[in-house]
Amino acid sequence: MTLVDSLERPRDALVVASGANPLRRCREMLSGLNGVPLIVTGYGRHLVADELGAHKVSEIKAYAVGVRRLCPDARTVIDIGGQDSKVTQMGENGEVIKFEMNDRCAAGTGRFLEVMAATLEVSIGDLGSLGLSASKAAHVNSLCTVFAESEVVSLISRGEEGSSVALALHDAIAIRIAAMARRVGIKERVVFAGGAALNPCLKKMLSGKLGIEVAVPDSPQTVGALGAAILAQMNMEKSSHGS
Repeated sequence: MTLVDSLERPRDALVVASGANPLRRCREMLSGLNGVPLIVTGYGRHLVADELGAHKVSEIKAYAVGVRRLCPDARTVIDIGGQDSKVTQMGENGEVIKFEMNDRCAAGTGRFLEVMAATLEVSIGDLGSLGLSASKAAHVNSLCTVFAESEVVSLISRGEEGSSVALALHDAIAIRIAAMARRVGIKERVVFAGGAALNPCLKKMLSGKLGIEVAVPDSPQTVGALGAAILAQMNMEKSSHGS
């Protein structure tokens, strides 16, 4: 959740796990914010927006608006979140030109990284550092979450270093995302957002595969929420001018 001021600047943000009852979690976050214009984005937007009487916007649009606010010269957005990964090409004015999304397979998402971190017995926050510490990458055949988990266990049992396995996993994800980006069309400046952008190894590998240094904004996991908050503020201003 992100709040903006009257100048559409980030004022406050809160990041929590949605849990098994995302609607209740949203009500808890919004407690005491009566009368604040609200736009909902993300996977639970239809449920939450209908229940709270709020407007909703796609993540594609929300991220485009959020990235544009933080990096006005951005033309390509790479968003790796918990449930999917997306690449969006924007026009000179921040409008969405085209995009590609992977939401049918966990490979290349934050969830995949969480599972792999648990298998390697490190925190998700330390997985990137583990990969960066490797002198070489192991060979991983599958990016399917189920098969990759079994393969990682097998590699470790054969004496492969956890850091080498972690580097291989990051490399495979970067290859997959870079291929998506090329299909969409890469235009500089490229901005990497979403929770996975906090991973330094993935940022490095992705920059290498694209041949472009990708930029990571502060608090990349709240970029979509920022975009939704800006759109909510814009809607409120339009309503006030109309009245």
